[in-house]
Order: sequence, then structure tokens, then C-alpha cells
Amino acid sequence: MPLRFADLFCGIGGFHIAFEKAGAKCVFASDWDKYARITYKENFGFEPHGDIHSIAVADIPKFDILCAGFPCQPFSIAGVSKKISLGRKHGFDDEKQGNLFFSIADILDYHRPKAFVLENVKNLVSHDKGRTYKIIYETLTKALGYKVFAKVIDAKTVVPQHRERIFLVGFKNRKGFEFPLFPKTGPKLEQILQKPDTVPSKYTLTNHLWTYLQNYAKKHKAAGHGFGFGLVGPEDTSRTLSARYYKDGSEILIKQGGGKNPRRLAPRECARLMGYPKTFKIPVSDTQAYKQFGNSVVVPVVERIAEKVIEVLG
Repeated sequence: MPLRFADLFCGIGGFHIAFEKAGAKCVFASDWDKYARITYKENFGFEPHGDIHSIAVADIPKFDILCAGFPCQPFSIAGVSKKISLGRKHGFDDEKQGNLFFSIADILDYHRPKAFVLENVKNLVSHDKGRTYKIIYETLTKALGYKVFAKVIDAKTVVPQHRERIFLVGFKNRKGFEFPLFPKTGPKLEQILQKPDTVPSKYTLTNHLWTYLQNYAKKHKAAGHGFGFGLVGPEDTSRTLSARYYKDGSEILIKQGGGKNPRRLAPRECARLMGYPKTFKIPVSDTQAYKQFGNSVVVPVVERIAEKVIEVLG
């Protein structure tokens, strides 16, 4: 009988692909976003449950591994900066998202699975002078009795994108665990880009937007800030794809020849940038697709971790 996993805050199924490939079976999935659930259903044949708060812990089927890329906005550098500027709370004080970790803790406490894999932004470690991470770590270890192994992994060795994320892997009965090894050098953007003549013109920036982004970058450079667009070509590695990519695409702009303005990535290129297979279906609008891939885990990173976890559990 294959090991069973629960896919919490499942998004569009990056964890699902990875753990299914490693031989495990998904018995439960949940995500509050209705568009993510549409994409998930289109690719995996069933619709995830909605908001985790609306589901009784006892109603979740028994499982062996809990997977969760729990929402990172309360902890990310960009997310914290935005919330502070708007006078909003962040971290565990964020009423909507900060307490979602404790939903994970409640589920772990009730079901006592053999293992878990959690993913979040690198800044989780330093948020609130380390207090946020300390609470998470002590909840998982001291309160719930798991042996926890943590590592920040940059996905740039498996996809052409600089994307650092922390992974927390926990076991009920395991003294040691080693994260998988990753290549020293990774692919470049040429491996995920479409041929120039196949990219619709709608992804090319308008003169107005391109002028705005250039002026914005100049203004912040003059002020000594590092804010600005990320202009890259086929031989480069991109910046981190974010959920806000749909707004102006500024973090990853692709150079174009012939005097053309730079362009955004097309959604299918975003899928490739996150390591999704060619067969992955994108049934939603471009705006929703950008949000979904920007919020996703990098599939090849999780695949390697999933293999290790399944190997340990036998």
C-alpha cells in the first residue's frame, strides 16, 4: 500500500506532482483560492476542499505525510514591507494568514503522521528577529514531538530562477535526515523560453509601461535604492517569480531584438520556470496563472525532497 499524503494550502499542486511521482497517494487537498482549485481539479481529477478553517480536523482522512507550502505573505520581505506601509499587521498577528501555521499544528497533533514537509520563504527565519521561526520550530519539536530538519534551498540549480525557500522536514521516529544534493550549476532561460516568433504580441510591454519602469528604476537608483526591473536574456537566470507578476512583469522582463520593447513571460513559460511538466494544464486567465505560478513551489526541488522522505519512510 502506498504512503498517503495530505496536500494543505495545495495551490495548483506542486507538492502533489512531486509526491505522486515518488510513489505516494494524495488522500486530501485543500486551498482557499477558487481559481487554484480549478487548476488543481483540471490536472488531478478532483477539486480540493476550500478554506482549511471550514474543515473539521477529524474529517481529514488518515495520512502518512503532511505537505504544506503555507501562505508566506505574512513572513516574506515584500509582504512584510507592504503590510507595514499599509498599517497592517504581519506574521502571527496577521489574522487571515499568520494563524494558518497553527492549523497545520492542529492537524499534526490530531493525526500524528509519520512525516511532514513544509515550505516557506527564506525570510521566515529572520522575521520578527527570529521569534516567528522559534515559535514554529518549538511547536513542531517540543509540543508535537517531531525531529525537524531545515534547509534553505535555491532553486537556480534545477530551474533558471534564483528562488530561495526554506524547507522544514519532520519525522516522528527518525534521528537523522539528509537533504538531497543539487547540481552545482543550473539551466539558463533559453531552456524555458518560447521561440520569439511564437510569442503573442500582447506580452510585449507598451511604450508607456516600459518608459514608466525605466524612469522608476532611475529614480530609485539615484536615491540609492535597488528597486528596478530585471532585464534578462536566454543565457541568464531570472529573479524570483512573484504572485504580483501580472501587474507589470518587472522582476522578469525578456529582452527582444529588432528594437522591440522587452516582454513578460507567457504563462506557459512561467510553468516551465517553476518546473511543471509539459502536460500541465492552465485553464485560467493569464492574471490568475501568473498568481498561481508565482505562489507555487518549484516542482523539481520538491521532487528531490519527496524521494528522500519516501526513502526514509520505506
